[in-house]
Amino acid sequence: MTAKLFQPIMIGSLEIRNRVFVAPMCQYSCENRDGVPGDWHSVHYPAMAAGGAGLVMVEATAVTPIGRISAWDTGLWNQEQIDAWRHVVALVKQRGAAIGVQLAHAGRKGSTYRDGAGAGTMPESEGGWQTVAPSAVAFDGYEKPRELGIDELTTVVEQWRAAARNAVTAGFDLIEIHSAHGYLLHEFLSPLSNQRTDAYGGSLENRARLLLEIVTAVRAEVGSGFPLMVRFSATDYHPNGLTPEEVATAASWALQAGADFFDISSGGLVSGVAIPLGPGYQVKFAELAVEQPGVRVSAVGQITSGKQAEEILQSTKIEAVSIGRAILTDPFWTARAAQELGEQLDYLPWQYKRGVWPAS
Repeated sequence: MTAKLFQPIMIGSLEIRNRVFVAPMCQYSCENRDGVPGDWHSVHYPAMAAGGAGLVMVEATAVTPIGRISAWDTGLWNQEQIDAWRHVVALVKQRGAAIGVQLAHAGRKGSTYRDGAGAGTMPESEGGWQTVAPSAVAFDGYEKPRELGIDELTTVVEQWRAAARNAVTAGFDLIEIHSAHGYLLHEFLSPLSNQRTDAYGGSLENRARLLLEIVTAVRAEVGSGFPLMVRFSATDYHPNGLTPEEVATAASWALQAGADFFDISSGGLVSGVAIPLGPGYQVKFAELAVEQPGVRVSAVGQITSGKQAEEILQSTKIEAVSIGRAILTDPFWTARAAQELGEQLDYLPWQYKRGVWPAS
């Protein structure tokens, strides 16, 4: 019997060949600082598709220039970016995987340096920008953001809608809305960063309003059947922060607004908190969210072996696993997991099969 990890899964109208999802991981590799993916992306993403992954999720891709985490991030707000992504998308699909894009806005955690280039907010003199947020509350060590006016939020929604349109034009199979890791939509959800007193602050319903408006707008843009995911941070690991129960409720609302599937992560909103790291440490949050009627989820976080991934799928209602750092170090992680579980994948490149399945 085929391991559950290697059984196909449907999200919307998309069939994905197995339940290994590549977690979206920032590459900070647009060397011209223009949001246009280049040679690095054309090698990096197809490698994991060749390695057997079912869904390759590309990195947080900004819906507007000031929505980037750093000046080296990818974007989807203009034609040049669409054209460059179309090339990457084609290379991934040629290798049999589905490909999704995580659309994002960094909010108060934008305008940073990439790894090794500096710390904190990059000033405008070096190519940085004024960041925006639900409230003028800075992330630790960063410059204070500007609070978004309520009249600006319609523009934010339209930026996501336009980026979704561009993603479809570029050929992506799936879109994920990034509402995790301390970025803009997570900032709206959490009472630690959202101190508004208008219709977008206060109650959970109000704090979730912008996310739900974006889900509704993106669904209207891409039409029925097109797979739409949302990534959440289930907790801020702070006694006054966002709770897993609130996120489970927000996921049920997002489902009603048009989302199909949810990627449950955690943390990122505030620094200095204790995060109990360990194998599969976020699985419990995905298990809580999936108890909401109709909510479907993937789990992520220190999932490193095929046996561990299979155990998660067999023992819970979780339907997929997202693999991050383990697949960075081994783009053929999926093939290794198959070998570990005694599965032979007929979609591995024939040129590599001798390495994965040596002759007996």
